[in-house]
Amino acid sequence: MAEVRAQNMVGRSTGDRIILGVTILLSLLMIIPVLWVLGLSLKLNADVKLDPNSVFHLPYTIKNYIDVISGSSVFRWFMNSLIVAVGSTICILILSSLAGYGFARLNFPFKNVIFIIVLFGLAVPEQAVIVARHQIFSVLKLHNSYPGLILPGLSASFGVFLMTQYFRAIPKEIDEAAMLDNASRFKIFWKVLLPLTIPAQATLGIFTFLGAWNDYWWPLISATKKEMYTITTGIASMQMNFAQTEGLGFLMAQAVFAGLPTLLVYLFFQKYVVTAVSGSAVR
Repeated sequence: MAEVRAQNMVGRSTGDRIILGVTILLSLLMIIPVLWVLGLSLKLNADVKLDPNSVFHLPYTIKNYIDVISGSSVFRWFMNSLIVAVGSTICILILSSLAGYGFARLNFPFKNVIFIIVLFGLAVPEQAVIVARHQIFSVLKLHNSYPGLILPGLSASFGVFLMTQYFRAIPKEIDEAAMLDNASRFKIFWKVLLPLTIPAQATLGIFTFLGAWNDYWWPLISATKKEMYTITTGIASMQMNFAQTEGLGFLMAQAVFAGLPTLLVYLFFQKYVVTAVSGSAVR
């Protein structure tokens, strides 16, 4: 019996090593393009033009990053994206939490019908409503403005669905116990239930922030003035047919600069994503 157990442990250990090795190999394959971009961003454009393989050896410089911050419109575009992404995230968290609580805990006429209509929003692609949306925002004169960039993203069916399911998973006995203490509906929502949904809110917040930060389609249509470009449309506008020979290092520095917020957001909040996916409580 001991020998069989030892053989199973050896086999399991070998299998774990193989899985670990494959995971490391795939991770390296995925990170190589990131390292390539980072290396190019630290090279002068003249060096890259003379020798494309110079990315693999010294010298390196931060001149491209200094130019991004001081000598271009990238910092303005960065701030535009930050305002749009943060504004969209805050508004969606508020609206989705309120809607999720209402659908999960309250009874009102046509609740199920309205919830189904909300879910239909998951099946409607953005491209199908882009013409009508453009006309509406043109009539309201909201193009080239922060509300014009933020408002379309607030119709977040996924956020309502996620928060509704999370509120439904919380035992209703908690509500009943709070009602026995004469707590109002709003107090139950704000003080009792909302803190329990932090993992779901963090997950929704990350997805919303990343989606708003990386959005290219709507900002390309709505923001036609250079000072209202987001980081995605701004960087795209600076690319030229000969960018790879005339300004590749500067372009890669812009890409790194644009990607930092998404990396930082995920690093700070990844534990909440894991908690929400696993369905366990935050400790």
